[in-house]
Amino acid sequence: MTTALDHVGPRLRSARQAKGWTLDDLAGRAAMSTSTLSRLESGKRQASLELLVPLTRLLGIRLDDLVAEPADPRVRRAPTRRHGYVVAPLTRADSPVQTYKVTYPARDAAPAPRVHDGFEWLYVLSGRIRLLLEGRELILERGEAAEFDTRMPHSLSATADGVAEVVSIFSPDGERLHTRTSE
Repeated sequence: MTTALDHVGPRLRSARQAKGWTLDDLAGRAAMSTSTLSRLESGKRQASLELLVPLTRLLGIRLDDLVAEPADPRVRRAPTRRHGYVVAPLTRADSPVQTYKVTYPARDAAPAPRVHDGFEWLYVLSGRIRLLLEGRELILERGEAAEFDTRMPHSLSATADGVAEVVSIFSPDGERLHTRTSE
């Protein structure tokens, strides 16, 4: 089982390399021997505050950047059903931009266009999407993408041909309206 300290060496090496510095460069600036720094980076020497504080200052990183437990990158948010379609979150709730896989059921007619603050990007994974944008109907096929300002009247739906899946990326304002409020 790994501990937070097991990550110090590789993170220290990565921060040093990001600066473009050699072991000699950083060791000289930190007034420590190159072998001490090398052993820290390889995990052969135990990290101490006495050694790490000067290194983090020189590298412009926080001590937490070296010792924090790695975050679990998996997104574990349940899909929701809303107005006949399924919205599966692809980003964590605290991400600055929200991404979703949206499954639209087949529909004969487009829903009424709406306007709200925000911006949306979408990519069609399967099926055909009907995009009404400012009174114009566009049919997007698998592999096509669109982006638009959501302050323009718009609506999205699958065509009558069948179910369609898209990846949608929303600015924060657009995400709030599309995934959290009722119609």
